[in-house]
Amino acid sequence: MLTAIVSITILGSLFGLGLGWSARRFRVDSDPVVESINAILPQTQCGQCNYPGCKPYAEAIAAGEAGINQCPPGGEAGIQALADLLGVEALPLNPDNGEEKPRTVALIDEKTCIGCTLCIQACPVDAILGAAKKMHTVIESECTGCDLCLPPCPVDCIEMVVQPSPTGAWEWPRPVEPLKAGAG
Repeated sequence: MLTAIVSITILGSLFGLGLGWSARRFRVDSDPVVESINAILPQTQCGQCNYPGCKPYAEAIAAGEAGINQCPPGGEAGIQALADLLGVEALPLNPDNGEEKPRTVALIDEKTCIGCTLCIQACPVDAILGAAKKMHTVIESECTGCDLCLPPCPVDCIEMVVQPSPTGAWEWPRPVEPLKAGAG
């Protein structure tokens, strides 16, 4: 009985030391600035910023290698949020990267789709479902509207459709001050 307790204690200590060593040896340090920048970016993974995704773009911003104005999906609101976070001046969106547009999602014309799977391979967020020689469909909640599925489609059966803003995100027009008598 005593031998079993001593053996388990020794094994537990060895495993604990091994876990402690591996935690120090294989620890991944993440930069909190990069994480904060990445949280502001829209996560479309579209590449319009000239980086392969939002995280590499966030790393480039944090390193001072990229400007805060290269993300068309984030638009002016994203640029302003990045400027506020980093304490820099907000710049207008760089036209070389594209222009700000409303949020869209891909819609596949199921009658025209030939099941080539090229759109599935191009989708950076796996929002398209289907199999070879079968009709494909888009999971709207997963689609980021990056347009990367459009160029590879050989039959042009994919259309980008503007998504209506959710009720909580409506932007109401600012009321206009009524003209006062005698003004103008």
